[in-house]
Amino acid sequence: METDFGESSGGIKKRDFPFLTIPRSALFPLYRDVSFGYTPDSVLQCSLRIGLSVSVPIEIAMHPFRLASKYSPTGDQPQAIEALCGSLEAGNRHQTLLGVTGSGKTFTMANVITRLQRPTLVIAHNKTLAAQLAQEFKEFFPDNAVHYFVSYYDYYQPEAFVVKTGQYIEKEATINEEIDRLRHAATESLLSRSDVIIVASVSCIYGIGEKEDYGSGRMRFTAGETYRLESILDSLVALQFRRATADFLPGSFRVMGDQLEIFPASSETFWSFSFFDGELENIVRKEAVTNRVLESAESVTIFPAKHFVTSPDIVAEIVPKIRAELDGRLRIFAENGKLVEAERLKMKTEYDIEMLTEVGYVNGIENYSMYLSKRGF
Repeated sequence: METDFGESSGGIKKRDFPFLTIPRSALFPLYRDVSFGYTPDSVLQCSLRIGLSVSVPIEIAMHPFRLASKYSPTGDQPQAIEALCGSLEAGNRHQTLLGVTGSGKTFTMANVITRLQRPTLVIAHNKTLAAQLAQEFKEFFPDNAVHYFVSYYDYYQPEAFVVKTGQYIEKEATINEEIDRLRHAATESLLSRSDVIIVASVSCIYGIGEKEDYGSGRMRFTAGETYRLESILDSLVALQFRRATADFLPGSFRVMGDQLEIFPASSETFWSFSFFDGELENIVRKEAVTNRVLESAESVTIFPAKHFVTSPDIVAEIVPKIRAELDGRLRIFAENGKLVEAERLKMKTEYDIEMLTEVGYVNGIENYSMYLSKRGF
């Protein structure tokens, strides 16, 4: 289905587009039961906005989308809104909205989201455009969860092998901590509330772990309940939180007597928990720099510090499979006389296995996503 803005579209007429359909298994990793299409047509550039329905997780807060704007749809916008909403309600997964720059496509899609009340994924061509769209949607939906989800690499050098010199170059990457925080904020909102708009680049189609593992790893604290502090600390370490002393940054925690402070990976503020004789007396949110109390809470949920969360049972299950594949590859290298490559692969894989076994995480854990997500066996 296709909709345009008539005369305001600058002469663009309705026509068929060669949609590239992305498999549902590759969609935004936390939801696997939907699919969508987009057009690679470079003439339209950033004119396409994608609104789609996703299955809503259980135990989430239900909030309606509320559009904050002093303007109302005008011109061809009401017609486009009606056509898009009607098509989506009829179950059509693919629709195209045509319009030149400045014709109000983002505002039109904001009205569609408000009408349909569905969590929405918007895919942009690059980080800059995604940031611009995220800001626009935040202005339209100030009371809802609008998030920015793009690749968090500032620098990425893939592993390589120079045949002529026999030199092996290890993978090197620099992660932007602020973008990583925003990615965590996006995934947490998807698992905790219904009014979510994610503005993303194509980075969103790549796996970041299993929703079930990530969601089951969250910890919930309620004031007045009794806890064992030692057990909490063990659980935080299992969720990839780092124990901090001086540098208290997102993804870390610290303990001072009966005071536990947790800095969520998705936040710019941290939570402080006061215990007395095992009972959680109060929960407050504080500013990271000034330590100023911002609010009190009766309960709070803490999500894992990493997207890839592995339990000891999963690691125990996948390690033999990784070793079996390793043995097969080593035999192939040995048969072809590639002893240096065999030794390099063996050393790296055994190091990764040891890290997975001991701490449940390793840099480059995505290399083992086939095993972690139980694909292919």
